[in-house]
Amino acid sequence: MSDSIRQAQDKPIRVLITDDHFVVRQGLRLILKTAVDIELVGEAENGEEALQLTAEQQPDVILMDLRMPVMDGLTAIEQLGQLHPQVAVIILTTYNEDDMMLRGLQLGARGYLLKDTDRETLLNTIRAAARGESLFKPEILQRAFSIQAASSSIKKTVPTSDSVQLTPRELEVLQAAATGERNKEIAQQLNISARTVKAHLTSVYNKLGVDSRAAAIAIAAKKGWL
Repeated sequence: MSDSIRQAQDKPIRVLITDDHFVVRQGLRLILKTAVDIELVGEAENGEEALQLTAEQQPDVILMDLRMPVMDGLTAIEQLGQLHPQVAVIILTTYNEDDMMLRGLQLGARGYLLKDTDRETLLNTIRAAARGESLFKPEILQRAFSIQAASSSIKKTVPTSDSVQLTPRELEVLQAAATGERNKEIAQQLNISARTVKAHLTSVYNKLGVDSRAAAIAIAAKKGWL
């Protein structure tokens, strides 16, 4: 059974859009309305409004712009992590926001989307985030992270990043995770248990000094491991 059919049979994914540009919100709204398994529960123009609407509407996923007045996206992501850790945040970004995007992932965002992303990528990323997973295209990550911006931010969490080495199995698991595979699917692909997959991912997080799949994939893409 496909993910869209499974979600449609259950309750819809509740999504909140946060962006200070009306045109962006309108475009996202029109796309989300075409998906039977997704429900738009609100729109915010800044991070402060997003926090208020999150408390009121209890969304499953928030699409979060980074540059906004009143309260920017990074501040909102940090506060959401403290107040509503169950909510998955997906960053809305452009190619000139590399450093901010990496900081957002390190703060706990589940993934990111370019503002001109296509419908299928948008919906699949939302569904993956709602399942507690991340869905990335490694080639886009590599293009998005400039070496200078990424290295300056990564050094804050990985003191000796150049010396970090993953085992061949850890790398296989991380590469599969970067394509959006769930732990169960990775386990079947590699002929290991889902518990072992989780253990490998935990080891990867510890080695890279991160606490989320999104941040680990971001660092791996910058290093060329994907």
